Amino acid sequence: MSIIAAEGNGCDRNDFLYGWTPQAEIWSCRLAIISFLAYLLSDLAGYSVLRDVLHLIGY
Repeated sequence: MSIIAAEGNGCDRNDFLYGWTPQAEIWSCRLAIISFLAYLLSDLAGYSVLRDVLHLIGY
């Protein structure tokens, strides 16, 4: 017996569906969080393009 977590459209919410679906919004959020964390980790490692371009910290 398998349990499927279904959204309002009756599909598995972890399916990778295109278009204006709840599944697409969930995956968009997940990828945005992963991208933001990757940027923060690279910034902490010293590879900050945004900080260098905007000259946020003096040299």
